[in-house]
Amino acid sequence: MSKRVQLVLTQDVKKLGKNGDLVEVAPGYARNFLIPQKMAVRTTPGILKQVERRREQERQRLLEEKQQAEVRKSAVESVGRFTIQKQAGEGDTIFGSVTAQEVADVITATTNQEVDRRGITLPDIRKIGSYKAEVKLHPDVTAVVEIQVLPL
Repeated sequence: MSKRVQLVLTQDVKKLGKNGDLVEVAPGYARNFLIPQKMAVRTTPGILKQVERRREQERQRLLEEKQQAEVRKSAVESVGRFTIQKQAGEGDTIFGSVTAQEVADVITATTNQEVDRRGITLPDIRKIGSYKAEVKLHPDVTAVVEIQVLPL
């Protein structure tokens, strides 16, 4: 079995890694495909330092995103209850249902915090009442808000 070669990827390569990753590949794969296509460069001490610096910057960026999500969570949860008014029929049944987009619009209008509708988990809301909804602001940060549905 031949020796493996260490390379740093300069762009995303399917099933191998992302831009800036340090990978070990077969010498022929490196020599015949990755390096001529400018998808990777050979590792040197200087390039390894650049890779470390990029990783540290990425780690700092992710940490800052999480802190911003925590601030947004406290802003959203401090309101406590969001109200949505819907047209209701007999037996407190509303026409249609409350959607994640409506909840996102109410949260944005009330708190001036942008919330992605795809990160909102709602129960099936088809009656007047109070419901709990989860709002995912970051992969590690989730806020729980109360949705009050009132008749028009």
